[in-house]
Parts: sequence; C-alpha cells; structure tokens
Amino acid sequence: MQRAALLDAARSLLSEGGTEALTFPALAQRTGLARSSVYEYFRSRAAVVEELCAVDFPVWAAEVESAMRAAVTPEGQVEAYVRTQLALVGDRRHRAVVAISAGELDAGARERIRAAHGGLISMVVEALGELGHAQPRLAAMLLQGVVDAGVRRTELGAAEDPEEIAEAAVSMALNGVRG
Repeated sequence: MQRAALLDAARSLLSEGGTEALTFPALAQRTGLARSSVYEYFRSRAAVVEELCAVDFPVWAAEVESAMRAAVTPEGQVEAYVRTQLALVGDRRHRAVVAISAGELDAGARERIRAAHGGLISMVVEALGELGHAQPRLAAMLLQGVVDAGVRRTELGAAEDPEEIAEAAVSMALNGVRG
C-alpha cells in the first residue's frame, strides 16, 4: 500500500515539476512518510522511475493495443497507433515515464525500457506489412520517430493545438511528406 502511494506521489511530482521535483524529501512529504521510510522502498530516484516504467508502461501499451484492435483496416490501425500515443501525452503515467532522463537509470533498466518500447513498435509491424511496406519493422521504427516527435512537440506546449499535431502526425504516417 505504501509502495503504491509512493509511486502515485512520484507520478504527480514528475508530471508537475519534471525530474527536479522527484526527490525523496518530496516523496516523503506527499505520502506522509519519514524520509528514511522512502529509502526502505526505493534505493534511488532511478529505482522509482524503473518501477514506474514497469508498472505504467504495460497499461499504456494495452491502451494502444486495444485502440488498434478496434480498427478494421491497416490504415485505421496505424492511425490508432499514432493517435492513442499522442492522446496519452497528457496522462500523468506517460508524463512521469518520459520526465526523467534515461541517463539516471542503470544499463539493465534502460534495456528493459527499450524492450518495452520494442514491444510497442512490434504492434504496428503487421499493419505496415499489410500496407505493402517491404521492410515493415524499419517502417515501424521510423513511424515511432514521428510519434515521438509529436509527443515532444505536444509536451513543449507548441503553438499548435495537440489535435493539430495529431492530425499532422497521422497524415505523415499515412501519406508521407506529400501531406
């Protein structure tokens, strides 16, 4: 129960203030625990983030997968893949996962996160193959680059509305640079 409260507090702190906000004193204050108690659950900020990724990423990926399953055409699946990820930008689970630098994580944690992202990318490979891509895995990785750029643009509070960013990303995914 305390662990869940600490993770929830970490999500809030990362979402509200980014990496700098995630400190053990702040976690202790948010949860009403003593600072020393926080160390009983997590040895470092990186351990907190690693657990957030382990807990939250599967939930996020399941939302993407569910949206893709609801689409009936390969084009619709690609659109759902892009739109769902961009819609999740405002979700504090997502914001918490991307708020902290991977540089704070050890190599094993970074590899587990990369593998989780690889699972996300693999969701769209079949749809891209059905659309005729000769190298659907490569196309999926490049498509994820478009999604990641849309995520960054949205998180920056760009001049464009998030829906405009999503429209542009879907258009690029389905039509390339021709628009």
